[in-house]
Amino acid sequence: MAKTSSRIQKILSAAEAHFGRKVDEVTTPGGEGRSSCRLHFGNVTVIATLRPNYRRAHLEAYALHRLAPHCDDAPKVLGVVDKVIFQSDVGSRRLNMEIARCSQSRRIELAEEAVGGIFRIQAAARAAGLEKEMPHLGVNDEWLDNLTGGLDALNNFSSVPADVVDLEALRQLIATPARQFVKWDCRSGNAAIGDDDKLRWFDFEYSGVRHGAEDLAWLIGDEAWPLRPDVMEDIVRQAFDPATGHTLDAYLDYLAAYTTLHCLQRFRLILKEARKRGWLSKTKVRKFDDAGVHPEFAAHLCGVGAYFAGRNRLTSALVPYFEAAERAFKVMLKNAA
Repeated sequence: MAKTSSRIQKILSAAEAHFGRKVDEVTTPGGEGRSSCRLHFGNVTVIATLRPNYRRAHLEAYALHRLAPHCDDAPKVLGVVDKVIFQSDVGSRRLNMEIARCSQSRRIELAEEAVGGIFRIQAAARAAGLEKEMPHLGVNDEWLDNLTGGLDALNNFSSVPADVVDLEALRQLIATPARQFVKWDCRSGNAAIGDDDKLRWFDFEYSGVRHGAEDLAWLIGDEAWPLRPDVMEDIVRQAFDPATGHTLDAYLDYLAAYTTLHCLQRFRLILKEARKRGWLSKTKVRKFDDAGVHPEFAAHLCGVGAYFAGRNRLTSALVPYFEAAERAFKVMLKNAA
């Protein structure tokens, strides 16, 4: 085997001790710097992930272990050694890559599978009682202030009045009592399609408990996710599970507000990374599951933000500011053509 980094060597040592056999090959489909790699034992592959701390690794493994008897929409835990988690390989066809190269009808099918998987994972978590066991997310003042303080990103394209929205009312809505398990970070790069053509979600590192709609906001507000926001809203409407404990209208109302704020956070990140690294190619963004630092992704994200801002009375005043930013990026794309 070629020379390996210290990180890979730690994974190899843990894997060979745990499985009792030599690893034939290590591949890093997400890039050398990512926490996960694929271990090859003959014709069998295993995903190994080295988390930055012991608690995070074992919390993720615990969540996956508890979900396993109730659904088949996530990896199976094959073992944990210190900070290294071994999981079943859910496939090499990442959703963010597949969705970009298929037909519109297939895109809708994949979106339905992805949304359905999120609701099934949450149902499995309820069956396992994870909402009583996992940590609550987004409960401190600093987190809430940051989430509701992303309006400055739009000031780069039009002057947004400080009082354009009632931030305190918005904050109270977002500070809703936690009641559902959430995977967190449901960007499309964190799902894959296996050899059995089953779509599964992975990377439960930050999972915990919150409202529940946040997982859908991560998917819908993924700047590289190509489906229109109205199409995604309809898919959520059709897949909605009343067992969440919310009415459909209340759920969609919260989803709209949270997605709006999430889009602002992603937009802020894109602008920050563009200033630091310049614009990236769409291919590179998808291949390495990077921030969507491309004008087309930025324009799409602003369109999503405008749509969902208009779906909640607390955020509706933001629509023209999102639209102004969207127009600016479309002009940039036109001038670059």
